[in-house]
Amino acid sequence: MSDTLRKTPLYDLHVEQGAKMVPFAGYQMPVQFPLGVMKEHLHTRAAAGLFDVSHMGQVIVRAGKSYDVAALAMEKLVPVDLAGLPEGRQRYGFFTNDQGGILDDLMLANRGDHLFVVVNAACKQADIAHMQTGLSDCTVEEISNRALLALQGPQAEAVLADMVPGARDMRFMDVATFASPYGELWVSRSGYTGEDGFEISVEAAQADAFARALLAHDAVEPIGLGARDSLRLEAGLCLYGHDIDQTTTPIEAALGWAIQKVRRRGGAREGGFPGAAVILDQLENGAERQRVGLRPEGRAPMREGTTLFKTDGAGDPVGRVTSGAFGPTIGAPMSMGYVPAALADPGTRIHGDVRGKRMPVTVANLPFTAANFKR
Repeated sequence: MSDTLRKTPLYDLHVEQGAKMVPFAGYQMPVQFPLGVMKEHLHTRAAAGLFDVSHMGQVIVRAGKSYDVAALAMEKLVPVDLAGLPEGRQRYGFFTNDQGGILDDLMLANRGDHLFVVVNAACKQADIAHMQTGLSDCTVEEISNRALLALQGPQAEAVLADMVPGARDMRFMDVATFASPYGELWVSRSGYTGEDGFEISVEAAQADAFARALLAHDAVEPIGLGARDSLRLEAGLCLYGHDIDQTTTPIEAALGWAIQKVRRRGGAREGGFPGAAVILDQLENGAERQRVGLRPEGRAPMREGTTLFKTDGAGDPVGRVTSGAFGPTIGAPMSMGYVPAALADPGTRIHGDVRGKRMPVTVANLPFTAANFKR
């Protein structure tokens, strides 16, 4: 493996646990552990899985000590209501370009006197540069001395509360800071599996000991990128660079729910973000294509890149699969992709080209498995 790949603070622990390490977004990351992807996936749904997501970017945006100034500045880059976000809460959002495409999706939290932003690993440096350019009245600081872990699953609360009792009182999308034997923990009740759980920022020097303390619980197993992908796909969640990118708008991607009323037409802070004309028009009038769930027949998944056709004999493609895998929880293959709006209704039967053969696939509701967030 290339020496240029970076290592997270948990690299040695992963190797000790027998992880299969692969290059991912410039890092050496565990794709699976000896338990295997299928069992890791099911264990997370049944108990608690621990994920290393330290490759993601952690960024603090400040405008002096004024959260409101920082929030309004950031609203010039994202179509999200940040000025109205209460302290101790976070929202999902995305950077957009002038064409309405998505530059990256991210999490934005109100931490009292500043914004805390978590961005995708592959887009980290581009996102930081984008913020530094677009937020001229703010300081944009990448936090490089902290690791980020995700503890996900129905037993995640009990496990974390054993160490941090205040975690029990958090609701989905709450953020809080807790003292712990492993230093100050920045905790959000969120994740990307569809399960209840937490994302926890911890000092890099304490990350190994903190992870070992969590793994000492019988309920917790280490989980790699393989199961993280199948879990998020079952939950109907987008993966940047696959299901969303600079050529897809939030409305095409079925992410219009993340644009609050105040930022829409007629709202108090309508528009003002890149691509607003395109995105707000699509919000009112619909987009020509739509991200949908897809359920292939049989047991074989339709993978990313599969071309979609209206019928088994149609000549021109109508869409493309952007993610596909076998869903261990649903016991069946599942995919997501883009189709024309006229073919986006659940129950619509279309076809995918699998190794030169047209195979039937049915448009399905998302998510494939219900979310278990603590509201």
